Amino acid sequence: MILDLFRLDGQTALVTGASRGLGATMAEALAQAGADVILVARGDLSVTAKLVEAAGRRAFTFSADQASRPSIERLCAALGDSLPLPDILVNNGGTIRRANFTEFSLTDWDEVLETNLTAPFRLSQRVAAAWIAAGRGGKIIHTASMLSFQGGVRVASYTASKSALAGLTRLMANELAAKSINVNAIAPGYMATDNTAQLRADPVRNQAILDRIPAARWGQSADLAGATVFLASRASDYVNGHILAVDGGWLAR
Repeated sequence: MILDLFRLDGQTALVTGASRGLGATMAEALAQAGADVILVARGDLSVTAKLVEAAGRRAFTFSADQASRPSIERLCAALGDSLPLPDILVNNGGTIRRANFTEFSLTDWDEVLETNLTAPFRLSQRVAAAWIAAGRGGKIIHTASMLSFQGGVRVASYTASKSALAGLTRLMANELAAKSINVNAIAPGYMATDNTAQLRADPVRNQAILDRIPAARWGQSADLAGATVFLASRASDYVNGHILAVDGGWLAR
């Protein structure tokens, strides 16, 4: 049956940035599809853990700061040791900083690049190498952005990181597809999350964005659930290096 291809029974997924927002929704969706979930974030993971457990799956929690290389290395070391080696890796954790380009600080540049690009690179490297050594495949999903396609304004490090993440997705697919490792990304459109709170609070910017979205609404985290399960499942076994926009039609406008 076709719906069986979307089931994740017997698998384990790792989701970064899982304490709230998009990451919490992705984790819950994967659990509802049958996967146990390793939840990673620097914030409180108890609420998301309860969502996973309510779906009848096991929740593992690990506190890590993606802006800290030692913290990510501790997570890498724990995989296959105190934590299961996942079958699915969702690199969702990210951050954003806003300032005019000529005033953008190196501190904000470094923190965003470390969080949004270097941490996903390192986690993917660790997990993919373990899969290859074990002779098994897996699924890697990055969270990209509309700014993987566009320039944006006042978010230099975010645009740079998300554009690079799209390129990394394609590079990884080129190298790993023949090893039964699927690497793809989801590019959320303008979503009602903490990262967009400033935009939604500005009446002019909020209306300008809504006028550009054919669906005429901000996206909700639940809009990513189906795309996440699809890219994590056997239903996407021949999908490689794709950036799936979930944007209400933003890019089509």
